[in-house]
Amino acid sequence: MQNRESLCFDDLLLVPQYSDIDSRKEIDIGNNLSDIKFTMPVISAPMDTVTETSMANTMSKYGGLGIVHRYNTIEEQASLVRRSVRANNAENVGAAIGVTGDFLERAIELTKAGAKVLCVDVAHGHHSMMRYALEVLKNTFGDDPHIMAGNVATLRAFNDLADWGADSIRVGIGGGSICSTRVQTGHGVPTLQSVIECAQTSRNAKIIADGGIKNSGDIVKALAAGADFVIVGSLLAGTAQSPGEIFYNDGHKLKTYRGMASKEAQKDWRGAASSLEGVSTSIPYKGHAGDILNELKRGIRSGLSYSGARTLAEFRAKAQFIRQTQASQLESDTHIKMRY
Repeated sequence: MQNRESLCFDDLLLVPQYSDIDSRKEIDIGNNLSDIKFTMPVISAPMDTVTETSMANTMSKYGGLGIVHRYNTIEEQASLVRRSVRANNAENVGAAIGVTGDFLERAIELTKAGAKVLCVDVAHGHHSMMRYALEVLKNTFGDDPHIMAGNVATLRAFNDLADWGADSIRVGIGGGSICSTRVQTGHGVPTLQSVIECAQTSRNAKIIADGGIKNSGDIVKALAAGADFVIVGSLLAGTAQSPGEIFYNDGHKLKTYRGMASKEAQKDWRGAASSLEGVSTSIPYKGHAGDILNELKRGIRSGLSYSGARTLAEFRAKAQFIRQTQASQLESDTHIKMRY
């Protein structure tokens, strides 16, 4: 039995460093997936309460990537992608697929519809079925479209998926705000710890931090630890662009946000629930997703400026982490709220 300590986002802080940056406009937070250029390293999660056409359009407009969820028929998902690409001229749209059944047929139709990124989307990516799916996809498509896969929690898993054909890999198991995998199964690794370990890879696959990201500060820490992009769900759920209707409770505007392994999502998707590793809840309505994305951009640029870095590559090279105590965590928050 191994007994290792793991670190999460709140355990670490970045040390401020000398900066000669006069304006945050000098800072480039863009990155690439294969030959696809993005101006911000943020991806919206392939969940049925986060990403359909409207969110995919908004993510493309603001320089990120939206991954249209797979919890529908092939025709329905392809239509969502097609409406983004043809009717709304979204430059970059991704779409999720599974690893069994009609995954290849779905992948073919989604690429025909205009998806530039295929996300092989399963809870436990370090699996023989993932290996099979990646080999089939690479034999079918070659290097186009970009193939994202996951999720994984360890360096060995990351290296295996890269060797099996993944161009980028989602890193993080059990950290999502509506995910109960760690409670139900006892398995998982804090997302930041997984990113730190996977950043030691000798492979060329991109690292996509996924799970437990609560704010722009967590995004900055993930990028400093070695992530190339981050996936967010709860940050963009409840917006005007997320799927689902607004409803009211005691005069408050709300929208539904649920994990795809929740009972409600599984019953809607396939008519029955099996392993329950997620929950469904309601969250306050947040307005336009673009406002949130602009706020995240400002926070990420500010984060790089505190380390005196103008690009993500420079930031990773310069970033210095320190461990914070529980008292420091309390001090890091807006602790005036605790006084009154």
